[in-house]
Amino acid sequence: MKLDKQKKLAAKVFGVGKKRVTFDEDKLSEIKEAITRSDIRSLRVLKAIKKNQKNSVSRVRARKVLKQKRKGRKTGPGSREGKKTARLGRKRSWINKIRIQRSFAKELRDKKLISLSNYRLVYRRIKGGYFRSKGHIKTYLTDNRLFENVKK
Repeated sequence: MKLDKQKKLAAKVFGVGKKRVTFDEDKLSEIKEAITRSDIRSLRVLKAIKKNQKNSVSRVRARKVLKQKRKGRKTGPGSREGKKTARLGRKRSWINKIRIQRSFAKELRDKKLISLSNYRLVYRRIKGGYFRSKGHIKTYLTDNRLFENVKK
């Protein structure tokens, strides 16, 4: 039984491709008699002609990768796109760095490991961006012998 014309007509009525149109096997004789658009529409109401759901892209793999990324995996240099500053902005990284350095300087002052004048000197240099990191402050203080009450 050839139903090519009916399939083509149904596809046009439904506004989909021919692949997405399916016929009910039990009602093929009724479908064969349908020759107008209104016939096709009435068969649609009777559920003799159906429109299949569109195939969508599976999210299974995407969810799996996301789960791994939440654990801190799959974040190496090969997975990164854009500049370093796209992931963490310049200002945000500066704020983080400065907060660590200032808290370290205050800790040294409170423990009386550096004098108040040396604290002010270090604080101003932190503000000026002189130090790269907390470790850099430590090496600077030891090299310039600015630590007090520390035996070497």
